[in-house]
Amino acid sequence: MYSAPAVSYPVGRSRFEGQLIGGLTVIGCATGLFWLSFVDMPGWRQALFFVILLAACLVSVRAWLRSPAGVLAWEGPVWRCTGAFGVTSGKVTLHLDLQFCMLLCLRPHDGERLWLCPEQRTAPADWLALRRAVISSPSDRASLRGAQAPDVLKP
Repeated sequence: MYSAPAVSYPVGRSRFEGQLIGGLTVIGCATGLFWLSFVDMPGWRQALFFVILLAACLVSVRAWLRSPAGVLAWEGPVWRCTGAFGVTSGKVTLHLDLQFCMLLCLRPHDGERLWLCPEQRTAPADWLALRRAVISSPSDRASLRGAQAPDVLKP
């Protein structure tokens, strides 16, 4: 069976993720202000809305700032990510593919999952090689094979 060639790709804080967090924060604030414009006297519901919105924004920004930075490498049977956090190896699963960025989860044999969001702009020359390696890795092929359409017309 054919396997994708080895590839190394830099990963780090995703600009797209930061823009998404910022955009959702602006939309949330605009929604809250729109709601406030229809209320005669703001009460505890509006205050609770803004407290929850602030907490969600702070958690999101903190997670984004702590995004792992390093190099993700496909070396045949295993994925390896090296960075300031050390070396982690395991299986990568693709959760979202937007053509210009992907959401990947590196699941090591022991330890915590590592969520990565590589972007095309980081290393455009190696982007297609990374996408091929992610799609052809055994963990994704097994999950794609297991996801079959249900039998609707059973006799």
